[in-house]
Amino acid sequence: MARALKRCAEGGFTGPMWLVNPQHAELDGVPCVASIEQLPCGPDAVFVATNRELTLTCVAALAAKGAGGAICYASGFAETGAQGQALQQQLLQAAGDMALLGPNCYGLLDYLHSAALWPVAHGGQPVERGVAVLTQSGNFAYNLSMSDRSLPVAYMASVGNQAQLGIAELMDVLLDEPRVTAIGLHLEGLKNVPGFARAAHKALEKGIPIIALKTGVSQIGAELALSHTSSLSGSDALYDALFQRLGVIRVSGPVSFVETLKAASCGQLPAGPQLMALACSGGDAGLIADYAERNALQLPKLDAGQCAELAGVLPGYANLVNPLDFTTAIWGDAQALQAMLDTALRTEADSAMLVLDYPAEFTGERKECDLLLELFCAALQRHGKRGFVTSAFPELLPASARERLHGHGIPALQGVEDGLAAWAGSSPINSGARCCWPWGSRPWCRCARRLWTVALCCWTSGSPSRPCAPSAFAPRTAC
Repeated sequence: MARALKRCAEGGFTGPMWLVNPQHAELDGVPCVASIEQLPCGPDAVFVATNRELTLTCVAALAAKGAGGAICYASGFAETGAQGQALQQQLLQAAGDMALLGPNCYGLLDYLHSAALWPVAHGGQPVERGVAVLTQSGNFAYNLSMSDRSLPVAYMASVGNQAQLGIAELMDVLLDEPRVTAIGLHLEGLKNVPGFARAAHKALEKGIPIIALKTGVSQIGAELALSHTSSLSGSDALYDALFQRLGVIRVSGPVSFVETLKAASCGQLPAGPQLMALACSGGDAGLIADYAERNALQLPKLDAGQCAELAGVLPGYANLVNPLDFTTAIWGDAQALQAMLDTALRTEADSAMLVLDYPAEFTGERKECDLLLELFCAALQRHGKRGFVTSAFPELLPASARERLHGHGIPALQGVEDGLAAWAGSSPINSGARCCWPWGSRPWCRCARRLWTVALCCWTSGSPSRPCAPSAFAPRTAC
């Protein structure tokens, strides 16, 4: 519990936080009460870090106290077999109408409001807008938050066994947050397929991309999913069909998951498959051509007028094709680079890309890369084009460049192979997707809305100036 409270405080949360621990009078300077009954009122959100037997007792006491919701960290429930399944059913009964996330989960991270109900360190930073990530693996969430990819994360949730609240319910609530730009799902299995379909259909209507990484494809993987979070992974062909029907973008691994989320997070999804590609190297141009074909991206030819104008700017040995190797002869020449960009982007292509690898900082040669980056961003805006910047080697697009690009609303994709796959994967959301389930009243999402919008984003007394305290134990201020 002390660690969970520390994570919340370290993230910048300044609201009141309570601890319940009968063995300590205080932890890290925060006073403890001996029991839930001694709290002056029901907390808005609670992180329960006890063993599974005590978790049942705590959840029942919190429900009686009128708590908004509880996150259950303990494992040993349905993922362990029949006895654990019986305990999980008792946990649900103990919660009653109170929102419940888990058990067997790490909890929630809210980077929009600097709030964390989370037991370990995390590497995220406060953001103004970004993606929401829902995963059945706490360690996947931990590692994603530590990755050097500059993915703007607004919310992160580890859902564990999904005894009450799960992927579908949380998706529905997140889709009502205008600052969520895309949703990423790391799935072992779905427990509420109709609810998931409704939420995915809602995402289609709102134009919010859903990116899914589904594990448990192999026989051994399916067995691991069952023992990890009691998830039945199901037929992979059925998941493929479901995702295609609902316009969910499926990816194959963690890197493509992050890069596709980055492509979607800036709200600059390509309108179609045609791409104008730029690089300062013939080797990079060759990679682009191969990976574009692999991902069904089209590279329209330059017209005669473009070729004539480019011939006046580039050296005679430049190959005037798409992908365009504009060579290093004009490197650092702002006027020539701008002329090249304006000519190349005068195209019917749906979007444009630039391959840009930064040298090591000790070389002192990054300023030329910064110049080209800014010129490319400005050219995209002048020509009304969507686009992205990538690098041949993932680590050669540094954080400073990535943050600058994201500030312009342009995705910074690391690695030309993964970058082109991510761009193609998000181009466009399946316009033929349809849902056969009527929307209806959605009573199943009420508990999710209570935990997410009240516990994570709640505001005291209806005032948006003072957030309530979602932490190890977070009190309502109006008792």
